[in-house]
Amino acid sequence: MDNDNRKFTPEHIDHFDDPDDIFVFGSNLEGRHLGGAARAAVRNFGAVMGQGVGLQGQSYAIPTMQGGVETIKPYVDQFIEFARECDQNTFYVTRIGCGIAGFKAEEIAPLFDEAADLYNVRLPKEFYDIIMRRRREAGR
Repeated sequence: MDNDNRKFTPEHIDHFDDPDDIFVFGSNLEGRHLGGAARAAVRNFGAVMGQGVGLQGQSYAIPTMQGGVETIKPYVDQFIEFARECDQNTFYVTRIGCGIAGFKAEEIAPLFDEAADLYNVRLPKEFYDIIMRRRREAGR
């Protein structure tokens, strides 16, 4: 899908009109959703305190606070498989890991390479642009 036809995750989301829309946010394994997008997930999208991974209400938690990027990748892979299976849903991925967790978009975006091709996953434009640049540089 080319960039002109791609829909991206808006910078600010506080509600969805469609009950099939899912807010994807960065979490910690303990599910202490106290700041950033995690707090918004609790307030607006049904995230559950104490649940640090997976679907909860109209949100999906991806842990980002437990170590380096390599510790986040398995959870992103799990999310991508979930998004493939739940193709009736639209997933709005926030800039996970790029706030409180302290990672740069250049570190996190490549984890979502496969998600960039899914019609039901919306990525932050910055993530998408990084993925496309890396693909071009790799000759893909």
